Amino acid sequence: MKLRVVLVEPLYEGNVGSVARAMKNFGFHDLVLVNPCKIEDMACAMASHARDVLQMARTYAGLPEALAGANLVVGTTGKRLDEAQHHLRLHLRVPCFTPAELAEKLQGKEGTVALLLGREDCGLSSEELALCDMLVSIPTSSEYPVMNLSHCAAVLFYELSQGENGDDSGKVEMARGESMALLQDKTRSLLTELSYPVHKVEFTLLMLRRILGRTELTEREARTLLGLIKRIRWKIAGGKNPESPERR
Repeated sequence: MKLRVVLVEPLYEGNVGSVARAMKNFGFHDLVLVNPCKIEDMACAMASHARDVLQMARTYAGLPEALAGANLVVGTTGKRLDEAQHHLRLHLRVPCFTPAELAEKLQGKEGTVALLLGREDCGLSSEELALCDMLVSIPTSSEYPVMNLSHCAAVLFYELSQGENGDDSGKVEMARGESMALLQDKTRSLLTELSYPVHKVEFTLLMLRRILGRTELTEREARTLLGLIKRIRWKIAGGKNPESPERR
């Protein structure tokens, strides 16, 4: 597993430097920044001997570019299931995993996992969480549940690093991000052709993303599902190509 750490609009350069330091502490080096604050002397000072991680960090204006090529997207959230709105509890299962559970799920998998860490003041938005295949939350004390960004990162990095030194035999390659995106797109087309209630489409697709994220599909499994959807759409179209212009 290759971990890509994605900081979404970090507000304080000191935190960025501290995250870089925590990454190097646990053997991770791929840092991506999305629309960050200015990275200057304080970030370098907090990074200490991990300045190379900071200097090699890639910066993007938007989240989709930062996620390109990732096999799996994991979002971090401080929301509690019992505090979430009813429709979130039904469709999103917020939160899904603890850091230890996430590490166990990813053990033995090959591919790039993008780990999203949100803004210090408000975390990841609902729209950003909707781009995630899995969600992780650190079970902190209810007395003071909010963690510093770099402290949260260190806990996650520690857990994710524990399975990195095992035997490489029997590794399972996760489905490519492009295949998962295509699966979402073809499912959307199928729902349209089935006259699925319009107001339910987005939540259904989001639920599907969560389900598939928890199963950690292989590329072959994703391609099998794509073939199944293609066959269903072909049957609905009466044996005609469902991708023909007159049926789009």
